[in-house]
Amino acid sequence: MKFQWKTRLSLLALATLCSAAAHSEAPATGQQLAAAGDCIACHTATGGQPFAGGLKMSTPVGAVYSTNITPDKQTGIGEYSYDDFVKAVRGGVAKDGHNLYPAMPYTSFSKISDEDMHLLYDYFMNQVTPVNQANKDSDIPWPLNMRWPLSMWNLVFHNDDAFQPEKGQSAQWNRGAYLVQGLGHCGSCHTPRGIGFQEKALDQHDDAWLTGGTLEDWHAPDLTGNVKDGLGRWSEQEIVEFLKTGHTDGSMAFGSMSDVVVDSTQHLSDRDLKAIAVYLKSLKSSDPKAVAPQADTATAMALTKGDMSKPGAQEYMDNCAACHRIDGKGYAKTFPALAHNSAVLSDDPSSLISVVLRGGKAPVTEGAVTGLAMPDFAWRLDDKQMANLLTFVRSGWGNNAPAVTAEQVKDIRKNLPAVEDKGVAKAQ
Repeated sequence: MKFQWKTRLSLLALATLCSAAAHSEAPATGQQLAAAGDCIACHTATGGQPFAGGLKMSTPVGAVYSTNITPDKQTGIGEYSYDDFVKAVRGGVAKDGHNLYPAMPYTSFSKISDEDMHLLYDYFMNQVTPVNQANKDSDIPWPLNMRWPLSMWNLVFHNDDAFQPEKGQSAQWNRGAYLVQGLGHCGSCHTPRGIGFQEKALDQHDDAWLTGGTLEDWHAPDLTGNVKDGLGRWSEQEIVEFLKTGHTDGSMAFGSMSDVVVDSTQHLSDRDLKAIAVYLKSLKSSDPKAVAPQADTATAMALTKGDMSKPGAQEYMDNCAACHRIDGKGYAKTFPALAHNSAVLSDDPSSLISVVLRGGKAPVTEGAVTGLAMPDFAWRLDDKQMANLLTFVRSGWGNNAPAVTAEQVKDIRKNLPAVEDKGVAKAQ
């Protein structure tokens, strides 16, 4: 009898442990899936109601505005059946039959599984608060605003095949691939666009996949194993930490990636973040000949001695050194390093120019609550000064990125929103 009781207690303890383990691996809820898809980022205007639309998104032919996806029956998707919902999310076609602009990443969302699609539909119909807010027409001029050519675009560029697990890869790798290619729609920003504004690749079978892309004066960096400006020098744990908190010891999310971390990736489970990291670290380098930056103390030694002879050195000391330090290493999880930072080393300097012109703010997450901000310098540095500063940063401390020109700064400065005059540096 004692043996039987011990056996039962052991089985009970084992069942409890198994239940806890199963709970930790519980399937995602619709709310978590919506967070993974970062739906709120595009479908919520600044200061607006969640998912009510109205966010302006620029395209090469004019601006489009995100739509109301709350369950309001007049202005939202309250009258959508499940099949209507699937047709819009996977196929880019609204209930009334008009084609959606591919600013909506349905080319990625086509990979969402049926199970996850049902959870998403239930979430938007039953858990999102209805908001009565009419959708706004695009700013695209006629005849470019006609929607019927988008059906031809879909025929040429849209692959509506669902995600298929890769044979020979682990379940963890396939989970990461599913999230990156589908709900996460990472390729929407991190893959270059073609002449038809299409993503040049949709998965790892194409060499262009996640090799970096530029939109609206920001460059989303290379996510392949490139050791210069990709993830070749990142560990899996650093990728997980970055997606969870917006920080690593030497880097920090900025620009639209800050919003992605705040609204999306910080809410993913550690298991899913690890899967994403495993998948990303498996991607071969976009440039096998790329050279990692090497340690070089010459820049720090020159600045320490007060040698400002190199163009941009004085601008760096006056504006940057207090936070990013003379050695360019910044302060862990506080101010990002500029020395050997992969975001600094991209051939396309758009993001660096934009963040210095506009300023930036670190994402506020459960793991990093301070939200430190960087001021804007558009008013303080003219085009030549800024070009010299960024060239100094991209060539100092062993960095090996191309020079920045005053013309590149000018092209991005002209897109800044109008601000009150506070001694704004004029374009040179």
